Amino acid sequence: MSTQTARPPVDLDWNTLGFSYVRTDERYLSHWRDGAWDAGTLTLDNVLHISEGSTALHYGQQCFEGLKAYRAADGSINLFRPDQNAARMQASCRRLLMPEVSTEQFIDACRQVVQANERWLPPYGSGGALYLRPYVIGVGDNIGVRSAPEFIFGVFCIPVGAYFKGGLTPHNFMTSEYDRAAPHGTGAAKVGGNYAASLMPGAQAKERHFADAIYLDPATHTKVEEVGAANFFAITKGGQTFITPKSPSILPSITKYSLLHLAEHRLGLNVVEGDVYIDRLDEYAEAGACGTAAVITPIGGIQHGDTFHVFHSETEVGPVTRRLYDELVGIQSGDREAPEGWIVKV
Repeated sequence: MSTQTARPPVDLDWNTLGFSYVRTDERYLSHWRDGAWDAGTLTLDNVLHISEGSTALHYGQQCFEGLKAYRAADGSINLFRPDQNAARMQASCRRLLMPEVSTEQFIDACRQVVQANERWLPPYGSGGALYLRPYVIGVGDNIGVRSAPEFIFGVFCIPVGAYFKGGLTPHNFMTSEYDRAAPHGTGAAKVGGNYAASLMPGAQAKERHFADAIYLDPATHTKVEEVGAANFFAITKGGQTFITPKSPSILPSITKYSLLHLAEHRLGLNVVEGDVYIDRLDEYAEAGACGTAAVITPIGGIQHGDTFHVFHSETEVGPVTRRLYDELVGIQSGDREAPEGWIVKV
């Protein structure tokens, strides 16, 4: 049982939070043995104790999620679309032959972790949130290339601010010659191997003073796919259409699909999931990266080979991007009406 109510307030500057690990009070663990998940429990221990033969260590049999809890103006706590994170984790588990965590257990685990760590939740108006990291890993004594005999489902949390320094300010990116995922590989699953593959391209981009790497489609290297660990979107000149790449190797971002809905139903834009060719960036007035961690990061410009293309501005946020950001963040914080089912109260 959580003892959160007996703990003093945390001593943090909520307005200067970044995106880095903070050891909070309690986390949730559930074990899959003999064909079923147990009821799960909260623990103070932030160290996992697993077999040296665990498939998560040797064969990458693991997946994870990311979602946030927000403090609303009335003091209540909002989880943003946790059912969609549960569904995406279930799809990742199916792809890696791991047992699925039910939507009910997933949301209950997230609720328990938020309640146990409420003192770490940034206050309303700070721009921060409580980031939740659910994961499933294959464990147990094993050495052959096969699915694990046991699994762990866990959830921990950290208080976070902006993923990219500066918050809602434009950042520049560069395309990479490396591929993030294979055309028919695990790109659509949220698995660690995809992110391990991105470490070197991301480091190379940062060495050249860009925020991160942009990955092109692995088959032809002619179309934009993802922006670092986030999805890409663009606004056509004239501000009439919101477009985002479509590919079987792109992670289906919950933030992206939320923006597609808001762009169409709140802003009245045409919405398209389709090809975004790297040599036709001049068709777009604005561009951005979106995801749970980044929320929306405006893209000032993209370096592709010897060409640097600037969208709206390298210093100012475009008007459509600003409206989308305000709408999304307003819903997450409870300041604007949410579409049905998007907000789950803790």
